[in-house]
Amino acid sequence: MSDLFALTSEIVDIPSVSHDEAAIASFVERALSQVEGLEVVRIGDNVIARTELGRKERVVLAGHLDTVPAAGNEHARIDGDRLYGLGSADMKGGVAVALALARRPWAPRYDLTYVFYACEEVGRKESGLAVVDEERPDLLVGDAAILLEPTSAVVEAGCQGVMRLVLTTQGRRAHVARPWMGENAIHRLGAALVRVASFEERRPVLDGCEYRESLQAVRVEGGVAGNVVPDRAVAELSHRFAPDRETTAAFAAIEQLVGPALDPSLGDSLDIWEVDDPAPPSLDHPVLSALVERSGAPPRAKLGWTDVSYFAGKGIPAANFGPGDPQLAHRPDEFVTRADLERVHATLFALLGENSASS
Repeated sequence: MSDLFALTSEIVDIPSVSHDEAAIASFVERALSQVEGLEVVRIGDNVIARTELGRKERVVLAGHLDTVPAAGNEHARIDGDRLYGLGSADMKGGVAVALALARRPWAPRYDLTYVFYACEEVGRKESGLAVVDEERPDLLVGDAAILLEPTSAVVEAGCQGVMRLVLTTQGRRAHVARPWMGENAIHRLGAALVRVASFEERRPVLDGCEYRESLQAVRVEGGVAGNVVPDRAVAELSHRFAPDRETTAAFAAIEQLVGPALDPSLGDSLDIWEVDDPAPPSLDHPVLSALVERSGAPPRAKLGWTDVSYFAGKGIPAANFGPGDPQLAHRPDEFVTRADLERVHATLFALLGENSASS
């Protein structure tokens, strides 16, 4: 598997910050176009390759091509069995594994769709999956999907939803020398944030995987001038909620928590700004349960959000499984190990190959 390590290094060295994926998309397109029996389609900077073997089921292997901006780690650096560099863990190691599988001469027991897409690291509306879905939704159809996101070669089931909320408190302006003439919106926001800080996390267990909800204030704005009592204050909240709850129930729980500190008659409000839906673990699906068995490790919950949500929204059971430690994602010192690359490649080859366990 030394070639897999070298391939990952080559891919890391191709710059592909979000919205600048043309070069890496061309690299992937060229590599796949040389493979006999693959139908290769490029839509923008998204590349999809499919087998048409007449199998009864189709499995999608997907990974994003983009990275966050560099932090002095633009180039690949090998230190023993570690490969450092921008995107090495998130998720060019996964891209390399998928590309190596696509180029391998074999006869998989499923028809396979390889999806390499742009703009995952930015807004969901900009995602390459949305672009492909708009133009050729048929290219993304499958019976199960595996996202090669970094999971340290452990199956991470489903994902938690992400709810972005805007908490606004109102007040009345006055001179700070006579604050009794007004009402301080920042002080009122502080009372609401105390309740946010008291959030008690839910930890539901689904398909044997423990999810862990959270609520955090991530941005605060307020104030007019150094001598003015502020009449408005705003906090942005981020809520991660488990896939056993729909958006309405998750929002109702936050309303119940924060509501006592708000006064609607003054114009206070709690509003949803944006929601990314959660995805159920779906480990009862034969392909995904076989993946867990082949991985040799108990599955765990995906606490972050990934595009398993996209596939789940289309009725396609999906899980995360890829090389690299997810806790290293976006760090300047991120790396992927040779062992992770080889383990993920071997596991997927065994799962999808002719001698895989019946699914």
